Amino acid sequence: MDSQVQETQAIKSRVIKVDSVETWDLYVTQATNQGCPIVAHFTASWCMPSVAMNPFFEELASSYSDVLFLAVDVDDVKEVATRLEIKAMPTFLLMREGALVDKLVGANPEEIRKWIEGYVQSIRVSVA
Repeated sequence: MDSQVQETQAIKSRVIKVDSVETWDLYVTQATNQGCPIVAHFTASWCMPSVAMNPFFEELASSYSDVLFLAVDVDDVKEVATRLEIKAMPTFLLMREGALVDKLVGANPEEIRKWIEGYVQSIRVSVA
């Protein structure tokens, strides 16, 4: 029964945990090819404000099905964090067509929600 519960949770989560540079590059390439925007959460297991944002990030991911949500632990994937100049956790990035669009640092759920909402609306308008 435990494995069924775990499978259900895995399916329910719309946040993809990036565990390597290859995984990061693969998802960014796929999203770019599909014209899908990305929201990435750069986190660290030792950073409590960052960890506290995880359930909120999951909630956002389930609200925006047309956006790819990635979670990156900076200690697991240092190279990506370095490449994108991540200096503090949590940091949230908006990406489109493989390029950084915007960056938000800090654990402020309402600000992040408004920021993502505004971004998604602007994309939907430009696509329509």
